[in-house]
Amino acid sequence: MKPLPPIAIDLYSDTLTTPTPAMRRAMARAEVGDEQKGEDPTVNRLHEMVAELLGKEAALFLPSGTMCNLIGISLHTRPGDEVIIEARSHPVLSETGGPAAISGVMLRGIATRRGVFTAADVEAAVRADIPHNPRTALVSVENTHNFGGGTCWPLETLRAVTTAARKHKLRLHMDGARLLNAVVATGISAKTYAAAFDTVWIDFSKGLGAPVGACIAGSRELMKEARRLKQRFGGAMRQAGIIAAAGVHALRHHVARLAEDHANAKRLAESLAEIRGIALDPREVETNIVIFDVRGLGVMAEQFVARARGRGVRFSMTGPSTVRAVTHLDVSRRQIDRTLKIVRELFAS
Repeated sequence: MKPLPPIAIDLYSDTLTTPTPAMRRAMARAEVGDEQKGEDPTVNRLHEMVAELLGKEAALFLPSGTMCNLIGISLHTRPGDEVIIEARSHPVLSETGGPAAISGVMLRGIATRRGVFTAADVEAAVRADIPHNPRTALVSVENTHNFGGGTCWPLETLRAVTTAARKHKLRLHMDGARLLNAVVATGISAKTYAAAFDTVWIDFSKGLGAPVGACIAGSRELMKEARRLKQRFGGAMRQAGIIAAAGVHALRHHVARLAEDHANAKRLAESLAEIRGIALDPREVETNIVIFDVRGLGVMAEQFVARARGRGVRFSMTGPSTVRAVTHLDVSRRQIDRTLKIVRELFAS
């Protein structure tokens, strides 16, 4: 078998970003202490920055966004409860059943086209309060929505959903892995998006370009309990300032530049849509994720991805005929143009 060429253009995910030289320098210079004891000054600085950004009393640095979701769900539920969530959200598809295995909860998925459900959907999903039913305890939203194509939640829809949840005395959790993409795309502040939510988190290892880590935020009381869960789930760290420094640097230097990723995604989407056989609506590309259907080319997603990989471009699959491309700080405008040239050469005929 002929070996594959090196990956020259990696559109698989924005989790593949590598630290910039400036970020590496910040990590090398970081002040450190025992994070588990609350004595790491760089981690504490990151906590303050995230709490301020999201308008919450406190924040907690965690190794991953998956742990943020797991802790968020565990804070607001007890075993046997049910969580209202979009059917293709990250905890449903990509967290190995953690909410069920560790928190002991059921996920009631609401099917949508682009990852955004409505207040009416919440009303319909709340269980009647009878002994036969699980107790509906939590509404969780994902903003932006990954498998919805990087969708930003409209603020009025979000507010209607949170109002419906509060009407039924439900807790609210936001998976904000790419929340800052939504902030840059819409001009709506992170604090405004997060206002009604009991817990919300942001990821540093996606578009912000850090090598690891995420931060969950909420009230001081909730974050105190979150630290207990962090210890239980094996997330306590020691001299974590070395990695927290990457998050501090990212918040200071990498947020505004997310607009470049969005522009590259829009260019990619508009040009792909011009290729006969590729189906997508470029008007729906809001941030850095482009999902498109390739069945009109006479191939399925697996074949499309394999052929592109043979030319040094890596995509991912989201379904039998759907392909995903994610732009990030390690993908330039020139690489987007090169990607389009390769796709045309492989499939335009």
